[in-house]
Amino acid sequence: MNRKFLFVGLLLAAVLLVACGKATPAPTSEPTEAPAPTAIVPQQEAAAGSGHADTTAEAFRHWDEDDPAEVPASCAKCHSAAGYMDYLGADGSLAGKVDAAVAATEAQGITCVACHNSTAVTHTSVVFPGKDAEGNPIVIEDLGASARCMECHQGREAKASVDKQIADFAVTDLDTVVAPIKNASGNDVNFGFRNIHYFAAAATLLGTDAKGGYEYDGKTYDARFRHVEDYDSCVGCHDSHSLQVKVTECAACHEGVTSVDDLQQVRMVSSAFDYDGDGNKTEGIYDEITGLQDLLYAQIQTYAKAKAGTPIVYSPTAYPYWFADTSGDGQVQEDEAVAANGFKAWTARLLKAAYNYQLSVKDPGKFAHGGKYTIELLFDSIADLGGDTSKLAREDAGHFAGNTEAFRHWDVEGEVPYGCVKCHTGGGLPEFIKNAGTVAIDSRGAVLTTGVGAMVPSNGLMCSTCHDDSNWPNLYAVTTVPFPSGVSITFSKPDADGKLQPVDANVCLECHQGRESTTSVNAALKGKDLDTVDSKISFKNVHYFAAGATLFGGTAKGAYLYDGKEYLGAQAHVEKGFDCTTCHNVHALEVKTESCVGCHPGVKDVAEIRMGGADYDGDGNSSEGIRGEVETMTEALYAQIKVYSTAKGTGILYNPAAYPYFYVDKDGDGTADKDDKGATIRYAAFTPRLMKAAYNLQYAMKDTGAWAHNGKFVIQFLIDSIEDLGGDVSTYTRP
Repeated sequence: MNRKFLFVGLLLAAVLLVACGKATPAPTSEPTEAPAPTAIVPQQEAAAGSGHADTTAEAFRHWDEDDPAEVPASCAKCHSAAGYMDYLGADGSLAGKVDAAVAATEAQGITCVACHNSTAVTHTSVVFPGKDAEGNPIVIEDLGASARCMECHQGREAKASVDKQIADFAVTDLDTVVAPIKNASGNDVNFGFRNIHYFAAAATLLGTDAKGGYEYDGKTYDARFRHVEDYDSCVGCHDSHSLQVKVTECAACHEGVTSVDDLQQVRMVSSAFDYDGDGNKTEGIYDEITGLQDLLYAQIQTYAKAKAGTPIVYSPTAYPYWFADTSGDGQVQEDEAVAANGFKAWTARLLKAAYNYQLSVKDPGKFAHGGKYTIELLFDSIADLGGDTSKLAREDAGHFAGNTEAFRHWDVEGEVPYGCVKCHTGGGLPEFIKNAGTVAIDSRGAVLTTGVGAMVPSNGLMCSTCHDDSNWPNLYAVTTVPFPSGVSITFSKPDADGKLQPVDANVCLECHQGRESTTSVNAALKGKDLDTVDSKISFKNVHYFAAGATLFGGTAKGAYLYDGKEYLGAQAHVEKGFDCTTCHNVHALEVKTESCVGCHPGVKDVAEIRMGGADYDGDGNSSEGIRGEVETMTEALYAQIKVYSTAKGTGILYNPAAYPYFYVDKDGDGTADKDDKGATIRYAAFTPRLMKAAYNLQYAMKDTGAWAHNGKFVIQFLIDSIEDLGGDVSTYTRP
């Protein structure tokens, strides 16, 4: 029986029983008592018009003609209220599974009591079909009320189940059609399509946290999409009864949005690239995904015909969705979209791509739930099938590339430590600014950051990372920025009263400053003999993109500055009022090359720019761009580092892409030595002199725009490093 009707029926029966217990009054022309109030169920009208209450829908009527007519236990959790409560343990049974099938007559939609019971309202964690790195089921916790939604809107498959099928069939060649295998009963089992199932919004919303998509090995993916506070969950964006999107609330930030269809045209400024390669960077993310879907479908058809030997077509409305294209016209025909014509020539590679295509189709709101995760899945599927992705884009500019190491590094630990949160989470910088955080170096050279604590990993930066929620859309008002050297840096200029005014570019300096400095290197090497190998010396890594420190040169002391030498201060552009926001698009982060031509006419590549000066690197070319001068000097420093390290007894190798960057290379063959277990050997034979030079090499390499930010300053410390190691600098000209 329908639980909702049962509840109302019991209530009515109770009223009747009470009435029957009273003496019947004599009839009068007027009632002697006011009629009993009609029970009103909150939100009943809204819920009655939702898909959850549509008792005529296939989702609830699919099993009516079965024998027996019942919803199987494997389906009842999401296709009946009784099954849902059984799974949660709200019926007194063990939670985590449905104990029995539910009669089809009871599959009367998702009723009020399914979600409004003492068990459901305290339910905040969900087990997903995906598996973690150790093969354990993925459990997402602290989901709040949205956990009730995600129990069903998560899909029924994941990368783990696709990989399991491939393993069960012992597939060794991804491009060979997989033959059936025998089951325990001796019957043939086909290598079939794995269907994600429908409306798997949680799979796209949570991204790699749930691993609902087929994530290709060696690739990284966006995690949970955090839109803005209070609008990053099921119940935050949808009315939990009518299920409708809260469109009127979307319009507060997305101007012109008056309907759900309008949301398809939304595109944030952080989405700076042409993902589907159609030349349109302003269309909504919905259209970018649609373009990629079309490309993937075409590539699936090309691959199936060439590799599987059977043309393939797809129908989103007919099970099993993928069919043999018997007509060969590339279009699914009515007589083709029948179960008997289901596609059977699956290869493992084709299965992965088809799975991701289906995932993108079966969540109609994927553009809003997890658009970037979906884009990554589609892009990788096209590439894996051999498609041309040269005109496509997979990820965003660095600040918003939630799939990159800068944001995914701490996924296993589940927590970004306090020393990293300022720049590697969406909420760290606002917290740091609000709490007047500081950056300092202790007596041992360790970086100490105050004002922030550990946070959960983020999916890139957010609008609110830089824009002050309380003063929207202005950026946080920052006048001075603490640097690791102990000095405070600013782009701000005093006003008429001598007071510094906030400058937007100061917000950039908060993170693009590096994590080390002359101060921290000196503290770490204090009291040590300059040329004595000391295994206790650990390499000091400046970290990445320390552009702010480079811009302010000797004032910031981000590079290692040698005693007795003079260094340039802020780059001339800074002195003239240029800053980060002048030269870079603040969202796409690209250089505004068009702004350069005003002073540098005819320049097509900023690397060609040179403001006069001598032949610093001594190669006889005094007209090459300053980048060329810096690159030559960087190579010269690395060569001198290798000479010095070999003379000290242990050759060194630098790998800019692999932490901890410096490795042992005793024979000087350019390949890192390995231990008896096959692992590369970390370099641990630094002298203080070698560590200083290695620090400066890393500094020059890790600020990829160092030549533009303050090229002459960079040349100064590179030459000084070579000289300190005993190298010949007579052919160089120090700015």
